[in-house]
Amino acid sequence: MIHTYSNESATRWDRGEFRVQLLLPNDTRPMGYCDGSAEDLAELTAMAEAEGAGELRIQKKHLKTGREIWTLESDEM
Repeated sequence: MIHTYSNESATRWDRGEFRVQLLLPNDTRPMGYCDGSAEDLAELTAMAEAEGAGELRIQKKHLKTGREIWTLESDEM
């Protein structure tokens, strides 16, 4: 499940409750957070398709803490 950015979700990220932070290129604030499951990937793909964003590409950065930062890119972003 994708949790959109809010003060509450940012606090949960800081506490380590989410495994993945979702970023968009050239945006300083995260889009949201998730656990990185197959369902999360399917939801992100569906969101991109619904917005007409073209093919979704995800650049993954692995952190020492075991968490990840995903930068979401597409042809239309």
